[in-house]
Amino acid sequence: MAVPVGAIVAVAAAFAYVGTVDPNEPGHYPVCPLVRFTGIYCPGCGGLRSAHAFIHGDLATALGANAVAVAGYVIFAVVWAMWLIRAVQARPLRISLPRAWWWSVGGVVLIFSVVRNLPFGAGLAP
Repeated sequence: MAVPVGAIVAVAAAFAYVGTVDPNEPGHYPVCPLVRFTGIYCPGCGGLRSAHAFIHGDLATALGANAVAVAGYVIFAVVWAMWLIRAVQARPLRISLPRAWWWSVGGVVLIFSVVRNLPFGAGLAP
């Protein structure tokens, strides 16, 4: 159980830091290099602001900053819970997903990345 507990402690520490040090205030975190040099938002842009809002219970702002990141938080929580349950049962966690599933996830992230950079997708931009 040490590994799943260690993982959640590390993630909780990172979330606690982001919850304490507001990424909306300039100078606390580096600017995304892709945005800085090209003006294009990557799939991770807004992730820190999303995490900060999520920690403070502002789900609407978290989704507005980066909806894919919020989905990632939820997926992580579910997988971590499964991992912990399996660790308590002394059984390894094996997740095998079809290749089509991974392609679908990649497609969704790609579409999200493109749409958030287009004028009609400005609502998805951080």
